This record gives sequence, C-alpha cells and structure tokens, in this order.
Amino acid sequence: MNALPERGSAPHSRLADALRALSSQRIRRDWRQLTMWILGTALLAYASFAGVAETYGTEQERASILAAALANPVILLFRGLPSGSGDGEFIAFLIVPWLAMLAALMSSFLAVRHTRGDEEAGRAEIVSATPAARMLPTIATLLHGIGANVLLGGLTALAFVAVGLDAGGSTVMGLAVASVGFFFLGFGLVAAQLMRTSRGANSLAMAVLLGTFLLAGIGNALGTPSDDLKSMTSSWVAWLSPFAWAENTRPYSDDAIGPVILTLLVAIVLVVAALALQRARDVGGAFVPERNGRADATATLSSPSALVWRLTYPAVIAWGVGAAIVGLLATSLGSVIDQLGAQNPAVANVLEQIAGDTGSLQEGVLVTFFTMVGIFAACCAVQTVVRARQEETHGTAELLLSTPLSRVRWLASFLSVGLAAVILIAAIAVGGAALGMGSDSSDLLDDAVVAGVGQALAATVFLGLTGLIFVVAPRATIGVGWSSVALATVLGLFGPLFGMPDWAVHLSPFAATPMLSGGEVDARGGWWLLFAAGLGVAASLALMRRRELVTGG
Repeated sequence: MNALPERGSAPHSRLADALRALSSQRIRRDWRQLTMWILGTALLAYASFAGVAETYGTEQERASILAAALANPVILLFRGLPSGSGDGEFIAFLIVPWLAMLAALMSSFLAVRHTRGDEEAGRAEIVSATPAARMLPTIATLLHGIGANVLLGGLTALAFVAVGLDAGGSTVMGLAVASVGFFFLGFGLVAAQLMRTSRGANSLAMAVLLGTFLLAGIGNALGTPSDDLKSMTSSWVAWLSPFAWAENTRPYSDDAIGPVILTLLVAIVLVVAALALQRARDVGGAFVPERNGRADATATLSSPSALVWRLTYPAVIAWGVGAAIVGLLATSLGSVIDQLGAQNPAVANVLEQIAGDTGSLQEGVLVTFFTMVGIFAACCAVQTVVRARQEETHGTAELLLSTPLSRVRWLASFLSVGLAAVILIAAIAVGGAALGMGSDSSDLLDDAVVAGVGQALAATVFLGLTGLIFVVAPRATIGVGWSSVALATVLGLFGPLFGMPDWAVHLSPFAATPMLSGGEVDARGGWWLLFAAGLGVAASLALMRRRELVTGG
C-alpha cells in the first residue's frame, strides 16, 4: 500500500492524497483480474458478431429464429429481448444478458473484495487509524469500480463499432452493459455491510444476480409478441430486474436511454445506502449476525474432510438445486423443442449445430442443457479449492496445520470434498432428468447418464487445475480458477452458436465430453479429461509437500 499522508498536512490535501494512495493500491492489486474481465467481455462481444454473421447470414434466417423464440418463450429464459431481425438487433438479442452478467460479476466481486474482504484481512482497521478515515476506502472502491465499468462499457461499444455496427446503437449497448455493472457495484457494497464475511457477501450478491437474471427471462417470456413475430414487449415482471432494464434499451432498434438512467439512479440509491450502513456499524461488525456455533464439535467434525464439508455444504446444496432444475428442463423441454424443430427447419439446424452428432433433437437439447450442469459442477469445484485459499489467508489454516495434520492431507481434504461435490451435482442432474422424462422418452436416460458422467469429468479438470494453481501460484488461485471456467464456458456453450471451428470449441472440457452416438458411447476427449484431471490432482498433492503457507491476499 502507498504511504498515507501524515497528520500535519492540510485536511483537504490529506484526504486527496489518501484517496490517490488507496486508488493506486487497488489498481496494483486488481489490474490483472480486471484486465481479464474487461478484455474478455470485449472479446466476447467482438467474436459474437462474427459467429452470428456466419451462422445467421440472412435476415430470413434471423427472422425464423426470432419467430421460434416467440412461439416457445422458454428460449427467452436463456436469451435477451427480441427487438428485430437486423444484424445489430439480433446480436443484442443473443448477447446483451451475458455481457451484462460479466459486468455484474466483475463489479460485485470488486466491491466485496475491497470492503468486507479488507476488513477480514485487517487492512481496513489499519487504514481507519490514519487520516484516510473510515469512509474513504469505500469511496476509493466506488471510484475504482466506476472506472472499471466505464472502461468495460467503452471497449464493448468499440468492439461492436469495429465490426461495422452503428455507432449510436453500439454506444447504447456499452452503456446498458456498464449500467448493470454499476448496479451490482452498489449492491456489492450493500452486501458487504450486511454480511459479516466476504463469503457471505459474495453469496448474497450471487443469489441476487442469478435471481434477477432469471426474473428478466421470465418477464420476457411472459411478454407480448409483435404481430410480425420479430420483437417482444416485456411484461411488468421483467422491470423488477436490472438485466431487463439493459435489454429494454433495445440497441440498434430504439436506442432508449431511459432504462440506463433508471439503472444508474437505483445504483446511486444503493451506494448511498451502503455509505449510511457503514457509518452506523463498527469495523468488523455486520447487520446480519452469524449463527452461533456449538460449544463442542460433533462426531461429524472428527476429520479434516468432515470440516471441509461443514464449511462448503451450503454452496454444494445451492449448485445441486440448480443442477436439478437444469436436469428436469433437459428432458421435460426436449419433446417440446423436438416438435418445434420438426416444424421449423431453421431451429432444427441451430440445435444440431449446438449439439453436434447426437441423434435426435431431444438428445441434442439434453446434451446442451447438461453443459450447464458441467459448468455448475466446475464452479462448485473451483469454489471448494478457493475456500482452501481463503482459509490460508484468514489464518485458520495455520491453526489446523499446527496440529499433526500434514499439508498434503489438508489439501487432499478439499480436493476430495470437491470431487464428491462434482459427482453429487452430476447425479442430482441425472435424477432431475429422470423425473422430467415422459413415458415416451425413457430411452433418454442412457443419454442423461453418459452426459452426466462426461460433465463430471470436465468439472474435475477444473478441480485439478485450481488445486495446482493453489500450490504453485496461490495468489492467482481465485483469478485463474474462475477465469478458466469462464473461458471454457464461452468456448463450450457459445462456440458452436458463434460458428467457431471445432478445434477451438473442443479446447473447452465441457465440449470434449463422452456422449451417446448411434446407441454407442463416443468417448471423444473423455480419456484426455480423465488424464488431465488426475494429473492436476496428483501434481498439486505432490508439490504441496514443500509448499509453505502464503497468507498475503
């Protein structure tokens, strides 16, 4: 951290110098992670247009897909708000919610890290004892987040201008994406005041993020389609979500600024609320108290793995609930989309491009949905290893390792729980798929089992990778772990949709999983996934023998 000003200087000069010092310190800590978030979002925007232009080259093809989406509103749960069949309008329909989600994730993590995270690490209390005072670190975090979102929105707009889209619509697109980032920057600051730990604050922010994302999709699905089946008017439900506000700017169509202003006003209210809450509490305090623990440990905490499970099971349950819903939709919606594809060749072509050589459209839909299961399982695996890093930085790992517990066994407990969580999430998804099957689709059970096993293998790759990074570059654990999942998601989930070559798509473990083809299992990259996962886990455990504790953030 830069040296803070001495008390002998003028008050305004001290505050300005302190603000500059805190801001530069945050930039030095975050620049690598923010660069990945910002450039990754801009690159996704740029690549999406090239892929869509190749896959949906004519307005007739785009209009056909929009008509299919309006005829089957379930599709709108995973896409944006239809506003027309032009190039820009169609790309906004496909990509706006996902660009906004990246901005939201970046902003909420940033807000919590530099507020509640600094309090947990003891840095906030040190800063509070200087002329910087209590409020200035939050203000520095706010300015840091605003700058990051302005840069993200600006580069996103430039990416669309670079591919030849209208500058006005591109500007509205960038503003819409950045405004969602501002909203979750404010909400992240509020969550950091409410919860006692950064883990609790991040969990609250993620719950609101995912809930509002789904709310926007439901609100769009309940909307009113236009007569030409090229656009949709959102229902009132959508207006409860900042993602729907971004979508209702309708870039390249209406270019409405009103929803952006609404988002910014709500973000300002959240920031003011966060500052008021911080003024009313003590450093280290929170408005949502932690639940008191037992005076004595139970028999279920008799081993390191049991302790890790106790620390991580709420997250495993949350990811498992999501996997159950996705598994249920994978089979219950398969027959509906199969009928839709039979009626609309353009839709059938898109689903076949996404799913590859899987047989019927129902099987293709199931494989596509189970890719989301793999992503959920990978997120849970990364989160489990990240928990080990948090235990290390908070000093609790040092207490455990002062006992006869070895470093290798300590890390192995996190990896074993992460593996168990991956298997459990995949099994829950298969169970959900079985529940969603009708009497005429029981033959999909084999597909669900193979897809579940394959995605569990893919998720285990990220478990091994994050474990290895934790050992060799511990300070990069969080950034590399989550970034690897994000990159693989873009390649595996959006690569076929954007017309990426097969070799690029199959760089994602989610797209290289075994699958059923013609009644037989096509191993594809399954053996490589198993080898990569095993290598990562084995290497991390072997190298952990000589690794010292690294407590710095």
